[in-house]
Amino acid sequence: MAPKRRRTTKSEHEQVVQKHSSMITRAQSSSEKIINNNSNNNSPVVVFAHGAGAPSSSDWMIRWRNLLADALNAVEVVTFDYPYISKRKPPPKAEKLVEFHSGIIKKIASEYPQHPLILVGKSMGSRVSCMVAAEKDIRVSAVVCLGYPLKGTKGAIRDEPLLQLTVPTMFVQGTKDGLCPLELLEPVRKKMKVVNRLHVIENGDHLFKIAKKNLELAGISQEEVEARAVEAIAMFVSEIIGPR
Repeated sequence: MAPKRRRTTKSEHEQVVQKHSSMITRAQSSSEKIINNNSNNNSPVVVFAHGAGAPSSSDWMIRWRNLLADALNAVEVVTFDYPYISKRKPPPKAEKLVEFHSGIIKKIASEYPQHPLILVGKSMGSRVSCMVAAEKDIRVSAVVCLGYPLKGTKGAIRDEPLLQLTVPTMFVQGTKDGLCPLELLEPVRKKMKVVNRLHVIENGDHLFKIAKKNLELAGISQEEVEARAVEAIAMFVSEIIGPR
C-alpha cells in the first residue's frame, strides 16, 4: 500500500502556488474570447501539465495548448512549469509533484467555480493529473492523457493512478510509443472503474510524430493527424459536459 500523502492546509497551497505564479501561462480560444466567466458556464477551463523533459514553453506544449483552447472552446487553457524546471534538476517521482499540481488546480478552480474543469497532461504530466484527479478535495469533470507513460524505465506497469480514477478519462496514444504499448494499455482500460476512451495515432511516437514516409503512404499531414486527435478529444469532452 502506498504511503499516505500529508494533507496540506489551504494557506500552504496558496503559498506554494504564489511562489511559482510566474510559471503559469494562460490561453483562450481564438474563436470566442469569453469576457465574463458566467457568459457560458458550460465552457471548460483546462489545466494542462507538461511532460518530464520539456517545460510549458516548449513548441509542442504551446501548439497543443492553442489546439485545445480552440477545439474545446475553453474559457482558458492554463499551463505551468513544475518547480524542478526552474532549478534545472531531473524530475522527481510523480508522487512528489502532486501537491504543487493540486495547488495550481485549486487556484484556477476558484477563479471559475461554475465551469467544468478538465485536466490534460503530457506523459508524466498525465500521470500526475490522474493522481490529482483522485484527490477527494478536487472536483474534476474529466482527464485527458496525451501519451500516458504506462511502462516504467524498468518495465513496471504504472497503472495504479488509472485504477484509482473516478472521473471519465481519455487516452491519446501513438502505436509506436514505447512508453505505452497498446497491448499493455488495453487490459488496464478494462480494469478501470470509469468510462474511458482511446484515440490511436497510427505510427505516432511518444510525441505523436509520424515519419514522413508513413505520412506520405497515408496521404495525410502531421497537422491533420493532430487536428483529428484534438477533434476526438473535443467530442469526448462534449459527451461528458454537454455542448458548449
